[in-house]
Amino acid sequence: MEQDQQTMDEQGYIKGEILYTIFHNEAEHFSIIKIRVQDTNEDFKEKEIVAKGYFSNLQEQTPYFFYGTFERHARFGLQYKVSSYKTIVPNTKDGLVAYLSSDLFYGIGKKTAERIVEHLGETAITQILNDGSILQGVPGLKKETAERLASSIQENQGFEHIAVYLANYGVGLKMAQRIYKEYKDEAIEVLEEDPYQYVFAIEGFGFRTADDIARQNGLSMTHPNRIGAGCIYILQKCIQDGHVYIPIEFCVDQVGELLSIHSEEVRIITEQMEELNKEKKVIMKDTKVYLPSLYYAEDGFAANLKRIMEKPIKDETPLAEMMKITGDIEESEVLSYGKEQFSAINQSLHSKVMILTGGPGTGKTTVIKGILKAYATIHDVSLNPKDYDDPAEFPFVLTAPTGRAAKRLNESTGLPALTIHRLLGWNGSNGFNKDEQEQLSGKILIVDEFSMVDIWLANSLFKAIPDEMQVLLVGDEDQLPSVGPGQVLTDLLNSKLLPLVRLNEVYRQKEGSKIIQLAHEIKNNQLTVQSLQNDKDFSFIACNEHQMLQVVTSIFTKAKEKGLDVKEIQVLAPMYRSQAGITMINQQLQQLINPKTKTKREVKYHDVVYRVGDKVIQLVNQPEDGVYNGDIGEVVAIFREEENVDNVEQVVIAFDDKEVVYERNNYINFTHAYCISIHKSQGSEFPIVILPVVSTYYRMLRKNLLYTAITRSKESLIICGEQQAFLKGIQTMDTNKRYTSLKEQLSGRMKDLKMEEAEEVDEEEISPYDFM
Repeated sequence: MEQDQQTMDEQGYIKGEILYTIFHNEAEHFSIIKIRVQDTNEDFKEKEIVAKGYFSNLQEQTPYFFYGTFERHARFGLQYKVSSYKTIVPNTKDGLVAYLSSDLFYGIGKKTAERIVEHLGETAITQILNDGSILQGVPGLKKETAERLASSIQENQGFEHIAVYLANYGVGLKMAQRIYKEYKDEAIEVLEEDPYQYVFAIEGFGFRTADDIARQNGLSMTHPNRIGAGCIYILQKCIQDGHVYIPIEFCVDQVGELLSIHSEEVRIITEQMEELNKEKKVIMKDTKVYLPSLYYAEDGFAANLKRIMEKPIKDETPLAEMMKITGDIEESEVLSYGKEQFSAINQSLHSKVMILTGGPGTGKTTVIKGILKAYATIHDVSLNPKDYDDPAEFPFVLTAPTGRAAKRLNESTGLPALTIHRLLGWNGSNGFNKDEQEQLSGKILIVDEFSMVDIWLANSLFKAIPDEMQVLLVGDEDQLPSVGPGQVLTDLLNSKLLPLVRLNEVYRQKEGSKIIQLAHEIKNNQLTVQSLQNDKDFSFIACNEHQMLQVVTSIFTKAKEKGLDVKEIQVLAPMYRSQAGITMINQQLQQLINPKTKTKREVKYHDVVYRVGDKVIQLVNQPEDGVYNGDIGEVVAIFREEENVDNVEQVVIAFDDKEVVYERNNYINFTHAYCISIHKSQGSEFPIVILPVVSTYYRMLRKNLLYTAITRSKESLIICGEQQAFLKGIQTMDTNKRYTSLKEQLSGRMKDLKMEEAEEVDEEEISPYDFM
């Protein structure tokens, strides 16, 4: 009580009872309530006040201390923003009986409450908090009831106590709930001993916050826990830049800077890193330091790749027979394979693992279809899944990192194609169902858009590949690397250990595609100002940042006037902020394409309004619902709390052939998609692409980023902005080197295997067709 009074004296508070609840979100425990004011140390004279905050199981007619600050809402006026709260436990027998028999404690009626108070007296709650087993001695109280009541009291009072304690360190109620869920009654003990644990165990708990708490609790600047946490924090931060490891010296410098440890004391950082290495919390090899999951991912991928390649292909098809097979395919498909394409088909069918790479318009899809048909002919198997009684007997396995990429692969080949997550059977926190113990079925695996695959996913995929399976990795080496850590395709190419065919000849350019021409001129460093002249499928509209919204809106308006489907137009931009950023463009286009009406339902989440009919994009993998990062859908319904049995607000989004229901706590998983980031567009194609490029984006403008954006366009490309910014961007290489060691891992493991890079096809080389 003395501590409570001290807290009250130091903090602003309102003592009061809840009159009624105005709004409650069960998923987030967020409520807006009306309070009858009984007492306050604030400068406030009214008898009632609206309060808002994150609460757990508030009860009407129960007195509370609410600690917080006043703020004025533009629409609803003065409100009390609650940072922590505490139930005022009665200290009279009648009050205790009423408290224990309230809705807070399931199964405790008035008579049971009276027996408890009669047995334990007016200090009943304190006694139960100290030792829950004391309820076992209450006459007539069943053991199960006693245990449930003790747990409920301790949880209810425990959370409030911890919330008040954490509030002293500036930790809000929402974060306090996450902490209590993880640590329960040990939360304060953990905080006082090692607040850095929160950084790694609690989503959203910042390192700086933990560091401030540690400092307030007297933890020394060079305490091992502080240094260890700093090391792991720096390594985790580097993952965001795509690194698999960082040099030890660089890590020491970064940790020293983070923790303000002087250069003469850096030895203690190295010593603590060595201690973390002994505990397997980090892995130190030579001059490198890794997080264990990344070290073992690289090591595992290299080991499994070697395992697969060590198992030779049993039968080879003679060149003459390959020529006949491909000739028959050409005749049936009414096409003619180029020299590179024939080489790719032939090489792939005689390689355990091969890489096929090439820019847009070089015929990667044509080659994939040729490989599938040739394999079916050679092995006398059907390409129709329906011809197999057991689906596991179907020999062809097609996959891609994203849902849209898998859909494109399915549409181009006519065969089933799954995301890698679905193929492996993602099982949430339990990982994948398919692994080295239960591997994939099938004979030949084709992985499209492999440049998007990070080292974690690559390792999981190759674990599940059986020894006998052939593998074709398809990708464009000039596109952006994976969002996650590593650069698997680049490292495989640089290792020169896998058979490789690069497709260089452009076929679609012969059909007059300016988009393909631009892509290859960028790829080959040949683009000039003259390249940006308008053509039938390309336009460059000059404008500055302040004109961008008007120009983009004008393009959509004219498209609507011409009767074009605006859903086929996709704006791609490099960054979210600025007047020409993704956020502003989305707001402007929503007003144009899907404006507010009296009948159209909408919901506000933070500062964003979503309406039925809005185009949205999935931001994270949600395998349990069959939707993945980058999938684009449409809001088809919004339900209010009172309209469904769960009493929660819901947004329903349609993705192609499925509908996914989101509750409010999952609204963070999607956002508007009238304009999306170039990174999010990887693996997708759109009929019409609008690409804003202005000097404000200078930090992001790089050759591989702009190349990726341009190659997303299938039929028409419109670049809006400043020519100089665009030209400078395509001349700027991505200098953000990723620290990876996969190339070295592969070289070490495969030095005893005789594998060479497939020779590049010389244009003057005699073709097999010359002998036909």
